[in-house]
Amino acid sequence: MELRQFAERILCAESLEEKLAPFVGTPTDHARGDSWRPPLPGRPLNLIIAPRRMAPAMPTAAALADPRKRGLAHHIMANHELQAVEVMAFVLCAFPEAPSEFRLGLARILGDEQRHTRMHAERAGELGVPFGSRPVNGHFWKQTAKFESLLDYLATLPLVFEQGNLDHTLQFERLFLLHGDRKGAGILRAIHRDEIEHVRFGWEWFERLRRGDGSACAEWAARLPWPLRAEKARGPRFHREPRAAAGLPPELIDLVERASG
Repeated sequence: MELRQFAERILCAESLEEKLAPFVGTPTDHARGDSWRPPLPGRPLNLIIAPRRMAPAMPTAAALADPRKRGLAHHIMANHELQAVEVMAFVLCAFPEAPSEFRLGLARILGDEQRHTRMHAERAGELGVPFGSRPVNGHFWKQTAKFESLLDYLATLPLVFEQGNLDHTLQFERLFLLHGDRKGAGILRAIHRDEIEHVRFGWEWFERLRRGDGSACAEWAARLPWPLRAEKARGPRFHREPRAAAGLPPELIDLVERASG
């Protein structure tokens, strides 16, 4: 299967099963086609992106004592992962000129995001909140309209949202364990390990593709479109270790650690 065909299937699919169907066989990247930037991804009716205020907020730490609230947390995180799948498919279609090595690597990471979506969705259902039973927002997806280059994508999804998830996954792992939910905590730990490699991929390619001679850290911060900024790349409790494991430079780690509202 061609990468372009795989990406188009994800973006056009109106069933969750199609969106999450993994790549079959050895990927090829010969028929890249022209740049294509769909305004919205296809989705099943129960997962169509709703106005932001219609989607439920993440439950508070205390509320997670209720299994259904933990199910809601998994529901929200499943939608985050599904948007990551769609954003990565968008990048494969919007930037056909990207190096093949980058595109093949991105497809591998996209496969991780499909698996993460399934893990969260299945656990949400087990806790009484089937995926699609609550409205979902499109915060990650809306960033695609701002991507004018691969560097814009790399600065945003891997280096803001996935970097922030290095903290959020550990936060929710701790909270789920506090309430005796070892299965939910295990899901978060598995995703945390993957996120380290995703952030590594994002930073390595950001450094490879940028053209400036100045600080890569400063260039990253300058590329963030409002309302994104360094503070969005961290959680309430900051963790240096996974960022160092992902190969982020101390200058960038320090910048994000200092960032606050």
